[in-house]
Amino acid sequence: MMRIPKLIRSSTSEDRSNNNVVVMSSSDLPLAWTRFFVFVFFSSLSVGSSSASVSQPHSNNNTSRLHVSTRTKMDSKNTTECSEKLKESALLRSAFKLFDSNFFSERKVLEIAQGATAFNIPIIKANRKLVASKNGGLHNPSVLIFDSDWDREQAQGMSKRFIYPSLLNVRRPKNEEHIAFMSVLELGTLIKTKQITSQELTRIFLRRLKRYNPVLKAVVTYTEELAYKQAKEADELLAQGKYLGPLHGIPYGLKDIVAVPQYKTTWGSTTFKNQVLNIEAWVYKRLKSAGAVLVAKLVTGSLAYDDIWFGGRTRNPWNIEEFSTGSSAGPAACTSAGMIPFAIGSESAGSITYPASRCGVTALRPTFGTVGRTGVMSIAESLDKLGPFCRSAADCAIVLDAIRGKDPDDLSSKDIPFGDPFSVDITKLTVGYLEDAEMEVVKVLAAKGVNMVPFKLNYTVDSVQGILNFTMDVEMLAHFDEWQRSGQDDVYEAQEQWPLELHRSRVILAVDYVQAQRARGKLIREVKESFIVDAFIGNATDWEKVCLGNLVGLPVIVVPTGLKNISNPPSSGTRRRTTINTGIYAPPNHDHIALALSMAYQSVTVHHKQRPPIDDLGPNDTPVLIPPRRLHL
Repeated sequence: MMRIPKLIRSSTSEDRSNNNVVVMSSSDLPLAWTRFFVFVFFSSLSVGSSSASVSQPHSNNNTSRLHVSTRTKMDSKNTTECSEKLKESALLRSAFKLFDSNFFSERKVLEIAQGATAFNIPIIKANRKLVASKNGGLHNPSVLIFDSDWDREQAQGMSKRFIYPSLLNVRRPKNEEHIAFMSVLELGTLIKTKQITSQELTRIFLRRLKRYNPVLKAVVTYTEELAYKQAKEADELLAQGKYLGPLHGIPYGLKDIVAVPQYKTTWGSTTFKNQVLNIEAWVYKRLKSAGAVLVAKLVTGSLAYDDIWFGGRTRNPWNIEEFSTGSSAGPAACTSAGMIPFAIGSESAGSITYPASRCGVTALRPTFGTVGRTGVMSIAESLDKLGPFCRSAADCAIVLDAIRGKDPDDLSSKDIPFGDPFSVDITKLTVGYLEDAEMEVVKVLAAKGVNMVPFKLNYTVDSVQGILNFTMDVEMLAHFDEWQRSGQDDVYEAQEQWPLELHRSRVILAVDYVQAQRARGKLIREVKESFIVDAFIGNATDWEKVCLGNLVGLPVIVVPTGLKNISNPPSSGTRRRTTINTGIYAPPNHDHIALALSMAYQSVTVHHKQRPPIDDLGPNDTPVLIPPRRLHL
């Protein structure tokens, strides 16, 4: 703190009566001193002017008094006008410091203000009226398109569908709990061989969703009527001999930023919790055409930020005393707890990798542009990606195959000619491992014949995290401009999250956003040059790698690799656990390489098959009310 003379700002009546000095914070000092010097400057002008008037000869007292009076009034008027101009200039110069642009002279600052008022603001208002009256970025996408391809020629052409393995000797378990934790491939085999119907599966998973949701707070809306309608259609098609593929009749959930007609799409936000968008999202269309059955809209953190939403906070099934983290909280928790076979989440900066890692599930953040985003709330058009949460890497491949492809209304989406992950010869791959890689994965893949080498991703750009923040926050604000201007951010669930970040992004200049994208381009070139392996293994939640991967558009699959005791467990023990995992990263458009390596690892390990203890808590764990089992919904 620092004390400044009272004349710096308008004093209060209490200040004047007590003749106090006014204490100001250090953040007020530049403006305060500016005003102080303006006051001193004009005080000296007034004194000089008065002295000059007094020193004139007095040939005629009346005339002299008239001249003095006129000059005094004119001087006072000129002084006032000049004072106001200088004050305006000083205030503007102080504001320019927020943009790191306080190098302009007073004259230029005033010219800028005049030009912005006359020219810029009318255009800004006209554009805002045209495209920014609705929140969420569902309409009027930017024509500035990010392309993550490293090899433009290689990325051309249509890709072929994957060839799935056939499972033999799959039998229906007698226990519903065992059914709930079967893989998509296994459940698909049960349906195809008519050992179970889609309607039966739908009933099982809706029952589990309703049983565990009071604990986990992972479901926003049950789409029960739609689910039974789609399940019945799947069963009827199969009875007619029409089988749509491995997702035929399989229940699933969607993160609640994905629009489905006639159901609420809340974006996890108090402001939008009653919103119904009669839009059929592209990813929903793809899954519907594959025969999948939507059973629930799952929790997204409010406006896709972390795990806090208008209904509370989503918990981790492996440790119900902690939260799931990441905005794809519902997809991760529900998949982990066997409440659904798979789910669709999204990521701009960690919203797939973090909750998948915390909740111990296999999840894929695909190459940017792999999955169309029409009908999905947008954070950042150059960062947003949709991806699957599953029980295994093979399931991720199956779901990815169903949802990938060119979305005609999403300019960033494309047909990527992926190789078939089920046909990759991993013995021909060279895979790097970082210092933070899980060495068990390295050893298993080496034993499977993969050439494993130490690796380091080299780049000189030292502002990776800042580039991501600038990119994400500016693009997010463009999609929620009206939300901020109308003051709706005041009721946001966590004020230190989007409200704080978007206040800050309001003063990021267009030129600085473009400079950030140029720095992003430099980063991409350096990562491409350094990426001399077919894939690499490293920590999936290291923030630098999360930022880098999203800026560059790298695919990564999160793979469970084990469990460990929670921190500070009760002395008598607990069944709660902390999950261990790793990430397998590949170059853009090479998702099939990461998937193939993950499938190879999971073919000889069982970490991805472990079940969280939400039904079997220890005596010292926090008591949680779980509704009793019911035979009927």
